[in-house]
Amino acid sequence: MKTLVLYDSVFGNTEKIALAIRDALATQGECEAAKPADLTAARLQGVGRLVAGSPTRAFRPTPAIVAALQALPAGALAGVSVLAFDTRAEIEKAPGILKFMAGIFGYAAAPLAKAMTRKGGTLARPPEGFVVTGTEGPLRDGELERAVAWATTAP
Repeated sequence: MKTLVLYDSVFGNTEKIALAIRDALATQGECEAAKPADLTAARLQGVGRLVAGSPTRAFRPTPAIVAALQALPAGALAGVSVLAFDTRAEIEKAPGILKFMAGIFGYAAAPLAKAMTRKGGTLARPPEGFVVTGTEGPLRDGELERAVAWATTAP
């Protein structure tokens, strides 16, 4: 199955996750990674699985990845298995108000999943978040391995 890993990254952590997923899925078939500016309906030709990832910025995905998915024509992801992930701060160590707000507004992965299913994609598994240890990272130990396991075991 041909896979496209679409991602945006601010400090490089989401990119590390995306490229680790790309490399792991490449052992199962054709797989490439792309930034939002490179996403077109033509680029999706023959893609059977789309993995999208974004850092969580103000409880949302980045504007670039949201715009790229919104720009796809209706039904562009029909028949495509979709997965969504984000990178996020360690909420366990955050101040109480941030925990409260995250509980209300959430993270980037769920809106990404929703955007892809609106375009006809079929959600292969629930959205997932991978933890960075500070605003700029690094990723928490074991997150790259967890991301690879999450993506490679999706139906």
